[in-house]
Amino acid sequence: MKIPKLNVATAGMLMLVSAAALNVHAQQKPVPGMSPAEVNLQAGSSPLSEVPMYQSTNPKAPPMTQAEFDRARQIYFERCAGCHGVLRKGATGKPLTPDITVGRGTDYLKVFIAYGSPAGMPNWQTSGEMDEKTVDLMARYIQHDPPTPPEFSLADMKKTWKVVVPPELRPKKKLNSYNIDNIFSTTLRDTGEIALIDGDTKKIINIIKTGYAVHISRTSASGRYLFVIGRDAKVNMIDLWMEKPDNVAEIRVGLEARSVDTSKFKGYEDKLAIAGTYWPPQFTIMKGDTLEPLKIVATRGMVVGTQEYHPEPRVASIVASHFKPEFVVNVKETGKTLMVDYSNLDALKMTEIGSAPFLHDGGWDSSKRYFMVAANNSNKIAAIDAKDGKLAGLTEVGKIPHPGRGANFVHPKFGPVWATGHLGDETISLIGTDPKKHKEYAFKQVAQLKGQGGGNLFIKTHPKSNHLYTDTTLNPDPKLSQSVAVFDLKNLDKPFTVLPVGEWAGLKDDGAKRVVQPEYNKAGDEVWFSVWSAKNKESAIVVVDDKTLKLKAVIKDPRLITPTGHFNVYNTQHDVY
Repeated sequence: MKIPKLNVATAGMLMLVSAAALNVHAQQKPVPGMSPAEVNLQAGSSPLSEVPMYQSTNPKAPPMTQAEFDRARQIYFERCAGCHGVLRKGATGKPLTPDITVGRGTDYLKVFIAYGSPAGMPNWQTSGEMDEKTVDLMARYIQHDPPTPPEFSLADMKKTWKVVVPPELRPKKKLNSYNIDNIFSTTLRDTGEIALIDGDTKKIINIIKTGYAVHISRTSASGRYLFVIGRDAKVNMIDLWMEKPDNVAEIRVGLEARSVDTSKFKGYEDKLAIAGTYWPPQFTIMKGDTLEPLKIVATRGMVVGTQEYHPEPRVASIVASHFKPEFVVNVKETGKTLMVDYSNLDALKMTEIGSAPFLHDGGWDSSKRYFMVAANNSNKIAAIDAKDGKLAGLTEVGKIPHPGRGANFVHPKFGPVWATGHLGDETISLIGTDPKKHKEYAFKQVAQLKGQGGGNLFIKTHPKSNHLYTDTTLNPDPKLSQSVAVFDLKNLDKPFTVLPVGEWAGLKDDGAKRVVQPEYNKAGDEVWFSVWSAKNKESAIVVVDDKTLKLKAVIKDPRLITPTGHFNVYNTQHDVY
């Protein structure tokens, strides 16, 4: 039996990349069949590496000591699970179960792991990521039965649930003088914290303990509460009305996660919260004022198209509909979007919309009716109609779209468009989003721009801006990863302008200085960037004047350790991008 060729995993986004990867992957040798940016995305460690699991015994597998098995399990979850799945049954990569691996034998597998494959398997030994002993260890490990992480039940969640400040003891009115609309929530990836930064004064308001590597920050419909979720599935609820904004509730909803949001439909504002997990593959609906878990729904099921069963379809992005009391839940491996009606949790209704596998992240079009979500390893963008509850379109784009929330603007020819960049190439795809006045362009790729290079993670504009910003965070060339490209929306034929944001940060040491995630302030006249180096290196936040494209401010503080994503409260609350 031939071992399947292994595809490149694109499971996760920026926060998947380990701090070590910032420096190691700059020297990663090219892998035939995939871009260096794709390699850079794969090195994220998983919170599951420390979770106790049962080790079953496979008599056909080569011998391993318990210590070897435990070490190999940790490496697998740090380097491989994002592609091949927690259970090794395949995710964006192919299966690595004993029925496949034992027949090939240790020597063959060692060569495969060491040198990689043209289909995209990284060259772990020749790149310097693993030594010969580690390669041997992993070759033996993948011939053993995969250990299964524990499930996570309602009872498990309630053991972690903590209401720090009950609703009745919280402020009845705003007690601080901060311009809450212009606060930024910045992820401090490796310290398990977020920094709340005053967008007006550029001063840190508070450093708040959260889960590990907060993936996103979301604002409640009222704008009062900030919800963040770490990759370890810990959700924190922060009250922005407090004299010093801080945690008022927290919970763990699983063992690994990426997504959180709150109810936004009229009459349900701030009533419910939802979080989706990678493991177990499920989502949880909670009370919006305390995070008390109310309902858990599993996502295991059949893959769209092939109708094959998948044991761990991970919950990727979640957004709240503006048209109905529904959450839009995107399930990665099965390629399904679930429209979850939260109006009656005792008689839960869901509409299942199939598009393409590997659904990841996305954002609303300018009307907030169509959710544009990237099926990244399928190289497609699906348009989900939140009003009619159906698939409005499925568009072929560039290699591995990674839009973040994407960017909305009006094109002089094609009308309203939504834009995404790509991990695997330098293109920026523009997709028409107006089926009424520009029907012939609706949900089709109408144009492509060319940016600096592959490795783009985020693209952003603002209704009051004439500029479109794209980072190249994961490009192996430091000149690209430390700068951003800016397009003039009034003249898209004009060459883009390069801003040396990493240089502007004025950092003293030789850190990676990767520039990531353009984010506007509320007014739309400033753009903030994280300049992200490793945990033991200096990092910073750089603020650019959107009108002049000149440096406006640099925020430095010893507490700003590995800053990555940052989210403006107002823009997040109102889905402005």
